[in-house]
This record gives sequence, structure tokens and C-alpha cells, in this order.
Amino acid sequence: MTPRAALERGLNELALAMPATAVNQLLAYEDLLIKWNRAYNLTAIRDPIEMVSRHLLDSLAVVHHLPMNEGGALADVGSGAGLPGIPIAIARAGWRVTLNDSSQKKSAFLRQAAIELGLRNVQVHEGRIEAWRPATRFALVISRAFAELGDFIAKCRHLVVDGGWLAAMTGRAPTVLGAQCEVIPLKVPQLDARRHLVLCRAGG
Repeated sequence: MTPRAALERGLNELALAMPATAVNQLLAYEDLLIKWNRAYNLTAIRDPIEMVSRHLLDSLAVVHHLPMNEGGALADVGSGAGLPGIPIAIARAGWRVTLNDSSQKKSAFLRQAAIELGLRNVQVHEGRIEAWRPATRFALVISRAFAELGDFIAKCRHLVVDGGWLAAMTGRAPTVLGAQCEVIPLKVPQLDARRHLVLCRAGG
């Protein structure tokens, strides 16, 4: 199976309708990952088919569950290679997406990827999240970089508007949740692994 065939089949399973231009952008993004990975070590995954499931489809599996309106602003913190932020930005061109990472090398990749992929809805913020004070806070902050839900909420709460959302992508479901959190089980096509999305409302 080719990466394109794997991606198109996965999108169908996710019921995520995307134009051909967006599918091409996702595959071009994967090509950039492969190219830059040789020097920047962006991901331990090298196989293109595995990249489709573990990176592209894993990121896209959350899209239908994110409480975002057209034109809304989302931040992907600890974005690393641009996951899940770049696939989300491709799938939802009407959302404004800011990618954050503290690594200079990874931030350079994110900027170049946004340029080469023509992602006009993407910005990059380089720096530690604890020191980040955006001029306008976000409707939703998402990450798959945190091991502990409590750590994610504590470090990112200041980035979210009152009444907005913190969205954590996890493997296993967390055992301790706040009153305003819910756990959504995810089924990622072509991936035999536990995946969950934890949505927590930022109180006002």
C-alpha cells in the first residue's frame, strides 16, 4: 500500500472529507518530515506508511471532537514536528493555528513547513510556554507532548480564554480528572494502540 492509499483509506474511516489539495498537502508534509528528519531528528518513525498512521491519522482523529468554531484560534504547544497542529491546520483551513516549541531547530522546521505547504492560517511561536504571554489568548490549546494531564493544565491554563478548552492527546485514559474534564476514546485507523482525547473546560 502506498502512503496516499493508506491516508485516503484512513480519512474515509474517520469520515473526514478533505479536498484533493489538502490530501496533497498532508503527503507533502510527510515528505518534509522525511527530508528534515535526516538532520533534525524530528521523529523516531522512519517508515512512510507508519508515519501516515502514527502521525497524520493520529492527529486527524481528534478533529471532529474539538469544540472549535470557524475562524477560531488554536495553539499546539510542544508541537515538535508539527503534530497535531499541522495536520489540523490542513484539515481545517478556517481555523487559526499557532505552533509552539521551545527548540530553535524544531521551530525552524515548523516555519519552513508552513511556508512550503502554503499554510496561511499557521503561525509559529518559539519559546517556553511558561513565559509565553500571547496578546490574544486561544479558544483551545492542544498537545500530545505532555505525559501528565495535571502538568499540561497547570502550564497551559494561562494561554486559554475563560470558557475555552484544554485538549490533551493521551495513550491511556487518565485516572484522575477534574470536574470539567471528559475523556473521549479515539479509534485511529491502521493503529492498534489506545488513544484518548481529554477535553477540559477552562473555568472563568
